[in-house]
Amino acid sequence: PAPARESYLRSDRIVELAKRIGAGAIHPGYGFLAENAGFARLCRDAGIIFIGPPPQVIRDLGDKVVARRIMKEAGIPFIPGTDNLPAGDAGLEYALAFGNEAGFPIMLKASCGGGGRGIRKVKNEAELRAQLPMARTEALSAFNDDSIYIEKCVESPRHVEVQILADSHGNTIHLGTRDCSIQRRHQKLIEEAPSPLLGEDDELRQRMGDVAVQAARSVDYTNTGTIEFLVDKNRNFYFLEMNTRLQVEHPITEVVTGVDLAKEQLRIASGQELSYKQKDIRQTGWAIECRLNAEDPFNNFMPSTGTITRIERPTGPGVRIDSSMYEGYEVTPYYDSLIGKLICWGESRAEAIIRMRRALSEYRIIGVRTNIPFHQAMMDSHRFIGGSFDTTFVEERFALEQEERPED
Repeated sequence: PAPARESYLRSDRIVELAKRIGAGAIHPGYGFLAENAGFARLCRDAGIIFIGPPPQVIRDLGDKVVARRIMKEAGIPFIPGTDNLPAGDAGLEYALAFGNEAGFPIMLKASCGGGGRGIRKVKNEAELRAQLPMARTEALSAFNDDSIYIEKCVESPRHVEVQILADSHGNTIHLGTRDCSIQRRHQKLIEEAPSPLLGEDDELRQRMGDVAVQAARSVDYTNTGTIEFLVDKNRNFYFLEMNTRLQVEHPITEVVTGVDLAKEQLRIASGQELSYKQKDIRQTGWAIECRLNAEDPFNNFMPSTGTITRIERPTGPGVRIDSSMYEGYEVTPYYDSLIGKLICWGESRAEAIIRMRRALSEYRIIGVRTNIPFHQAMMDSHRFIGGSFDTTFVEERFALEQEERPED
C-alpha cells in the first residue's frame, strides 16, 4: 500500500521476506529504518545481520535528550538546553523559565526528531505559548512521541558535520568535514566537502575531527555515522546530534577521499577491520551535491507529482549522479520529494561550482517540476560563491527571483 507505515516501514514483513529468501544481512538505506532500534533488534533476533550500529546505540542516540546527556558526560561541547519538558502547564512554565533565564530566541525540538523535522524557533514568550502545543502535535504525528526539549538558539550558525567510521576491533576514524548550511526549513539542499567555513584553519578542522571520534568512542559505536555540529560566528562548535546511518550526502565524502562508505559498512558488519587508518585519509579537491527534489521553486517549493516522461543526464569529468529515476517513473505524493542527487568534483571549490553550473544546465527532467532552477540560482549567488552564508541564508537572505513561470 502507498502509506509508508503499511509498506516499507513494516519491519516484520521485511524480516519475514529476508528469512524466506535466505538473506544473511539487511542494509536499511538512509531512511527511517536506518535509525529504527526496533528494526535492528528484530533483525538481530531473527539471526540476520543489521548493517548498522547495535540497537541500543541507535536507541540512545536517537533520543536527542539522552544523546545530549551522553555527550555531556563524555566532555563533548553542546548547546545549553533542557531535558524533556513535563506534560501540560508544567511543561510550559518550565519552558518559560528557561527562555527567560537563557534568553530568547530558543529552539523547540522533538526528542525523537530527525531529518530536520520537529524543530521550531521561538522568539518570545507569546510565541512560546502558541508554538509549544503545536510542536507537541507535530512531534506526535511525525515520530509517535510528543516529547519536546529546548535548546538555546545559536544565531546565524553554520551546519558542519564530520563523517566517522568505526569497526568492532576498536578502530575509529573520521573522514573530514561537510558543510550542510544551505537548507530550507531545516532540510538540507546543497552540501559540500570540505566545509568552506574552515578555510585554512587546520587546527579547528583537526579539533572537530578529534571530537567526532571521541563522541563515537564514548558509546562504543560501530559502522558508519555522522557527528553534526553547529558553529557560531566566533567559530565555537557545539554537538547537535549523531546520525547513526549512511547520510544522503555521503557521496561528496566518497569523491574527495576515495573511500567507498557502503563497502566499508559491509566490511564492518561482517566483522572485518576498516580498510584505512586515520593517516590514510586525505581530502583531495572539492565536491558539491545538489539534492534534486520534485518541487516547484516558483511556487513556494510545493511538491510536484506526475510521470517522468524524459530524462537527459549530464556527463563529463567530475560528474556523478545517484538516482533511481527512469522514464516512466511515477512521482507520487506519498513519499519524500527527493528524486536524485547531482554531485560534481573539482580540483578547487571554484572548479566544482563551474562544473555544477554546466551539469545543471544539461540536466533535463520532463514530466514533473524540479528545483533545478533554484540550484542554478544558488550557483550564481555571490554570497554562495564567496562562502559567506549560514543556515538562514535560503529563507531569510536569498531570494530566487519570482519570474513568470517558465513554459512547460
